[in-house]
Amino acid sequence: MIRDTSRPQAPRQLSTAPDARRRLSAKRQYVRFAFYTIDPAWRRLPAEQQAEQKQELLATIEGFDRRMLLRPYSLMGTRADTELLLWQIAESIEPFQELATAILSTPIGGYLRLASSYLSQTKRSIYEIRDHPDEDRERLIVSPSEAKYLFIYPFVKTRPWYQLPLAERQAMMDEHIGVGRKYPAVKLNTTYSFGLDDQEFVVAFETDEPSDFLDLVQELRETRASLYTLQDTPLYSCIRLSLAEALDALGGPKIARPSVPEDDGAEVWVEACPADLLEPGMSKLVYLKGQQVALFNADGTLYAVSNRCSHARGPLSEGEVTVTRDGCVVTCPWHHAQFDLATGAVVDGVASAPVTTYQINVVEGVIYVGTKPTDREAGRSARSHAHEAGAKL
Repeated sequence: MIRDTSRPQAPRQLSTAPDARRRLSAKRQYVRFAFYTIDPAWRRLPAEQQAEQKQELLATIEGFDRRMLLRPYSLMGTRADTELLLWQIAESIEPFQELATAILSTPIGGYLRLASSYLSQTKRSIYEIRDHPDEDRERLIVSPSEAKYLFIYPFVKTRPWYQLPLAERQAMMDEHIGVGRKYPAVKLNTTYSFGLDDQEFVVAFETDEPSDFLDLVQELRETRASLYTLQDTPLYSCIRLSLAEALDALGGPKIARPSVPEDDGAEVWVEACPADLLEPGMSKLVYLKGQQVALFNADGTLYAVSNRCSHARGPLSEGEVTVTRDGCVVTCPWHHAQFDLATGAVVDGVASAPVTTYQINVVEGVIYVGTKPTDREAGRSARSHAHEAGAKL
């Protein structure tokens, strides 16, 4: 059993005992929704100064892309009290504090005000999701989609709700979940704030069609569980943009490049860690293009695959690796699906689809992980990069 880490210290090898496996499979994520507004005085600065400050802020935020998963959104035109959202997901709270400090330490930080901030954590629900039992596992993992819109609000139940028998609450939640199933284009992310922040929950809905969300919320008002809602405002309507575009929405000269169709064949590389820190039997979590990648050292051979099992999105970086004469296999800690680390193919278990594999390059003692090129890029890649998944150290 090997455990990953998204923080900059050395990866660690953990026990293979059953209790350790249970703790790993129950690992949660921390989530922060940070809403910023900018002082109107900033918009009166010289244009050159505005552009320089936005570029510095852009570089500062992007410098945390190996510490957390971050999605930017604009609220310009949808609310009067906030203009920028940074949706942050990490394995610990510390990266949130460090990013907030770094942002306020930039020249534009003196003009930015944190309008609202909501801290929460993923957690399995106490209620059964009867028709989709694996969905409860997925609640431990926040994986933002490519949806254009995000709707967020803090949520608090009344105290009488918690005094009701669990069976009665389950019946009301069954009705509540049934309404949600009628709107498959709306994806719900529920995170928990008990003891962490003022609210009890933070709910975030992703969709490409705002009218679907409107209809969903209106229909949920008619459910019995709605009688026990104490707070479900303020509601934030957010538009997904690139980070540069979201900063441009604040005003001043544009720093975002002209929008062009994304070249899916272009390679992207990210530094993972020094090679001597990833010893045999260890793994590390890496963020690449907003996706989690599991990096393994199996008896001196490096492998990189998508961290999310194709069956129920279990964390493969926390799975057990088996080395045989035929290759290396990782077993998902949730439902025990097995994948070939070199090819991503399903070897055994409940999964039916392979997982993505990634390139690996070791340069001057540093491990880099990269996306694989398309066929038209493959020739150039073969000349410029020495290693694929399965590279020897």
